[in-house]
Amino acid sequence: MMSSTLVETVSINYDDFNDSFLTCGTCLCLYDSVEHNPKLLPCSHTVCKHCLERIVAAQNLDTGSFRCPICRENIHLPQGGVIAFPPSFLVNQLLDLMASQRRDVVPKCSVHSNQELLFCETCDIVFCSLCSDNNHNGRGASEHTVIPFAIAIKRMSEILLYKAHLCIKNLNGAYENISDELRSLEQSVDKTLDSINRSFQDVMTIIEKRRHECLQWVRKIREDKRTVLKEQLDLIQAEKDKVQLDCGNLEYQVEVRNITKRISDLNEKLDSTSNLAEPRENAFIKYEFKHNDSLKQIETAVAKFGQIKISTTFPALCTGKIGEAISHLRSSAQVMTVDYHGNPRLTGSDPVTADLRTDKGVLVESKVKDNDNGTYDIIFVPPTLGRLKLSVNIFNRAIKNSPFMIEVSDHINPVWKLGSRGSGIDNLNQPVRIASGPNGLIFVLDTGNSRIKIINSDGQVEKHIGPIGLENQSATGLCLMNEGNLAVINWRSKQVSIITPEGELVRQFTTTEFVEPTDIAVNSRGEIIVADSGASKIFIFGSAGNLITTFGSKGIKDGQFKLISSVTVGKCDEIFVTDHRIQVFSKDGKFSRCLSDSGKGQYGGIVVDNGGLLLATKTEKGRSFVQVMIMNSNGKLHNIIDSNEEKLKRPSGIAILPNFHVVVADLGNDCVKKYRY
Repeated sequence: MMSSTLVETVSINYDDFNDSFLTCGTCLCLYDSVEHNPKLLPCSHTVCKHCLERIVAAQNLDTGSFRCPICRENIHLPQGGVIAFPPSFLVNQLLDLMASQRRDVVPKCSVHSNQELLFCETCDIVFCSLCSDNNHNGRGASEHTVIPFAIAIKRMSEILLYKAHLCIKNLNGAYENISDELRSLEQSVDKTLDSINRSFQDVMTIIEKRRHECLQWVRKIREDKRTVLKEQLDLIQAEKDKVQLDCGNLEYQVEVRNITKRISDLNEKLDSTSNLAEPRENAFIKYEFKHNDSLKQIETAVAKFGQIKISTTFPALCTGKIGEAISHLRSSAQVMTVDYHGNPRLTGSDPVTADLRTDKGVLVESKVKDNDNGTYDIIFVPPTLGRLKLSVNIFNRAIKNSPFMIEVSDHINPVWKLGSRGSGIDNLNQPVRIASGPNGLIFVLDTGNSRIKIINSDGQVEKHIGPIGLENQSATGLCLMNEGNLAVINWRSKQVSIITPEGELVRQFTTTEFVEPTDIAVNSRGEIIVADSGASKIFIFGSAGNLITTFGSKGIKDGQFKLISSVTVGKCDEIFVTDHRIQVFSKDGKFSRCLSDSGKGQYGGIVVDNGGLLLATKTEKGRSFVQVMIMNSNGKLHNIIDSNEEKLKRPSGIAILPNFHVVVADLGNDCVKKYRY
C-alpha cells in the first residue's frame, strides 16, 4: 500500500514578526536608520536611539549612568553619549532582509476561507484538503508529493526566473556572436575591396605598360623617318650650294669651252635633282587596334577577371567522418558541409581549419584537402597509438560534434586476401615474390606451382603464365622490366629468364659465378641486378645479359652480407639489399649507408614507392610485420602492418599499388594480401 508524502512548512506572520523583533519595546516604533536607530546595550537588550536620548535627558543628577528600560540594569553612559552605543547588527540585518522580501500571500480555498490550498506535484493540480476526495493523500492512493501551493508558486517562480536568466544569458551570447560576425564581415569586406583594388591596379599597370610601349614605338618610328628625310634635305642643300657656287664663277669665265662644260654638268645634275625631289621616306603613321580580336579578347578576359566567392555553409550542421587511424600510416577524416537548411554544399573554397593534438596536447601535423565538391579531407599521420583530438572549424566556428576523439591503433587489417595452399585457380603454393604492373595488375611468383599468377587490383585472378623459366619449383625472384616484360631468376637452373606477360620466352642468360641466385631487380637504365645468397654477392648485368660488375662478400661488416634475402632499386637507381638489415649502395655498387640494423630477425622483401617511402617485410621472434621508413629520416623504421585478424606469417615479397596501397606475399599462409599504408 502506497502513501502520499506531505511536505510541512512553517509560515511566519509578517506583522507578528515585525512586532516581536523589529519594534522598539519602549516607544513601540519600528526601528529605522535615522531617529529610531537600534542601539545595543551592554545588557544585550536593544532600544532605539530616540528612547535612550529621552531617558538620559530625564536624569536629574549627572551620574554618568542610567537604567535599562527593559531589565532595569544600571548602564554606564559612554564618553560620546548615546550615539556611541554600538548599533544592533542583528536588528539591522533583519531590517534589510524584510525590506528586500515581499510579503507572501498564502492562497486560501474559496469555500473554506481558513484552509490553505495545496499542490500535488505528481498530478500537477491545486486542491483543498477538505474539498478533495482524498485521491492525493488517502489510503490506497499512489505515491504523491504534496506541498503548500504558496511554496509551489515560489518554487516555480524561482525556476521561471532561473530559466529566464539562462535564456537571457544564451541570447546575450548569441548577440555577441552575431555582433562579432558583423564586425568580421566589415573587416572581410575591407580586405576584399583592398584586394580588388590591388588586382585591378595590376591590370591597369599592364595596360599602361602597353600604352607606353605603343607611344615609344611611335616616337621611334618618327625619329627613324625624320633621320632619313633630314639626310635627304642635307643632300639637297649640299647640291644647291654646289650649283650656286658654280654659277657664281661664270662671270669670270671668258672661254666658251668652259661654259659649255658647265652647261653639260648642269644638264646631268638636272636629271639627278628630279630623283631628289621624291622623299625617300613618307609621313604615313597610323594607330590601329581593330586589326585583330585583341580588344574582344581583352574585354572577355576583363569580364572574367576576378570573382567574388561567398559561402552558404552553416558550420553547426556540418558533419565529420573519422576513418580508420593507424599509427605511422596516412590516415584521414572527411568533413561534409551543408547550408542552413541542411542541403549538401556542392562547391568548395570554405576556410576549413583543423587542429589535431595528442592526449598530451602535442600538435600533430595535418593538411586540409579541398575536394571542390563540398567535402574536405583532413590528412594526417598519427605518430603513435593512443588517442588524438581533432578540432574542425569553418569560419572559426566549430562543426557539429567537434572536437572528435580518434582512437589510433597499430594494427591494420587487409583490404582483401587471395589464396590458400593448393594448385587451383585461386590457390597458391609458396608465393615468394610479387611485382606490380600497369593498370593495377599484380604478378605473383607462385613458386610451388611453377607459375606466375596475374591478378587485378581487386584481387581477382586474370590468368596464369609459365612454366618457362619457372621449372622445378625453383623460381625465387621476380621483377617487372622497363618495357613491360618480366624478369625471373631460378636458383636451381641459375638462369635469368626474360618472358612476356603472355608467358613467351624472350631470352635467357647466366654466369658461371652464380652459386644460389635468389632475387632480381631492374634499374632505370635497363640493367639487371641479381642477388646471390650463396655467393653473398650482387651481380649487375647489362640489358643484353653481359656481366658489368659485382660487389659484396660474406660477413657482417658494412658492404658485406650474411644471408641475402631481397634486392630492389630506388628512384635514383640506388641499390637496397636486405639480410638481417637494410644496406644502401650506389648504382655502381659502392656502399652508402645502413638504414636498419637491429641485429634481430630477417627481412623478406623490400620496395621503394614514388614518394620516397621504403617498405620492407620482416619476421622477428615469431612475429611478422611490414615496416615503413621515410628515406630522408634518421633510418628509424615503424611497424605498420600487423593484422588483428589472420596474422602475417613469414611475409616475403612486397609491391606498391596506386593510392597508397601495398600488396604482400604471405609465404606462411600461402596467400597474398592488400593493405593500405
